[in-house]
Amino acid sequence: MRGPLENPILPLDHLALRGADDADALVLRDGVVSYRGLRSRVSRLAAWLAREVPVKGARVATWAAKGELTCLMPLAAARAGLVHVPVNPLLKHAQVQHILSDSGAVMLVGTPARLKTLEEDEVPAGCRVMEEAQALADAAELDGEAAPSTANPDDLAAILYTSGSTGRPKGVMLSHANMWLGAESVADYLGLAEGDRTLAVLPFSFDYGQNQLLSTWYAGGCVVPLDYLMPRDVMKSVERHGITTLAAVPPLWVQICELDWPPETAARLRRLTNSGGALTADLVKRLRGLFPQARLFAMYGLTEAFRSTYLDPALIDTHPTSMGKAIPHAEILVINDMGQVCQDGEEGELVHCGPLVGQGYWQDAERTAERYKPAPTASVYGGIAVWSGDRVRRDADGLLYFAGRRDAMIKSAGNRISPQEIEEAALATGLVVEAVALGVPDDRLGQAVHLIVRAAPGISDAEEELPRKLMQDLPNFMQPKVIHWRDAMPVGPNGKIDRTGLQAEVMA
Repeated sequence: MRGPLENPILPLDHLALRGADDADALVLRDGVVSYRGLRSRVSRLAAWLAREVPVKGARVATWAAKGELTCLMPLAAARAGLVHVPVNPLLKHAQVQHILSDSGAVMLVGTPARLKTLEEDEVPAGCRVMEEAQALADAAELDGEAAPSTANPDDLAAILYTSGSTGRPKGVMLSHANMWLGAESVADYLGLAEGDRTLAVLPFSFDYGQNQLLSTWYAGGCVVPLDYLMPRDVMKSVERHGITTLAAVPPLWVQICELDWPPETAARLRRLTNSGGALTADLVKRLRGLFPQARLFAMYGLTEAFRSTYLDPALIDTHPTSMGKAIPHAEILVINDMGQVCQDGEEGELVHCGPLVGQGYWQDAERTAERYKPAPTASVYGGIAVWSGDRVRRDADGLLYFAGRRDAMIKSAGNRISPQEIEEAALATGLVVEAVALGVPDDRLGQAVHLIVRAAPGISDAEEELPRKLMQDLPNFMQPKVIHWRDAMPVGPNGKIDRTGLQAEVMA
């Protein structure tokens, strides 16, 4: 934990001001952008946004692949006094419609192919739709540039949508301060510096995905965004761009370890980090063998409070399953059911306190109250804390270990998936009358989605049609790996479907 804060907290767009003018800041398909160029492009895009959306605090959404728009918009929207809503490019029209409607977005900028999938009635009234290329062209033609922001660091800067354990995705509200301190924290404990080059493979709609940009720019380094098709694309980019820093979800790390890396290419990497799920002891061993010169940072985080813990790379070989200790600017407490700090070895709930805690869920006071609660009395920071619902233990050396989840979220290939969202999609087809989505351990995915369903009476082609319908309505990462058909669902004493029994049956 670091506190009180040692450095001033500035509006988010000031990250563009930190690097040396001629240093590389961003590698795009059409060339390398220096920090001087980054500052100019952010300023022009911010000026264009302020002209097109003059109402401060309005929400502007982006739905596009990694490129100039998605890289610049977090800073440009902040400079224009707007709130950025990055939409996962893998989502399909139903999820995008919900995010646009829920956030009240007044503008959606995206790639033509994605925008064409939205029907006219799926775009909320008052939300203007614009193609990415046109927006960037209009911004580039502006004569004036927007001055750096003077916003209050506590002002809302972004809404990141994440799946909840029940219902539709919920929007986590992040302030300028949340994101600035997240950038400073990661840059600090990873040891990022000028000359470092980060390969950004995580989606920018994820908290740590976006932090790939922000922490690198905080340190004055260079970002190389990559939407990879094959794991080999990652290896080629490391070689081509001299990458020093790489973050990935465990399933991608598994695939990366299966590649035949030239020793000189592997040696370019100085630091490796994880997101979207824990590293197994076997995967840690494989990564250490393949990249012996790189420092491997095992981490734990949640969107509601960004990152929470990291393990000192010097301990990864001896403590490969540990989550480590609190990152800078975070206070992590393990609290038992009596509301007291747990003793060493005692299992309790991980509670995250401090200035990285977000501002709650957008327009959802009920769910905010479930997760964002007053900090435990033992907290140094006090105020509101995030009660994670995750069960952990702390050993005598202060290292944390994950014990289990309190909610029913499925974590597959780095994505947090709501079982209810999959179940609702299955029921909406009219082909089934009951549906239960479960996460089943999987070597490559972490968890694979299994869907147990009971067909609607009188429908003969349900088994053939359901996968096709789900492919139309759900993004690829939500697609069930296996669909189990049942004539009847098991029922527990409370009259509800026995999910525990189904889980045991599927895993048998």
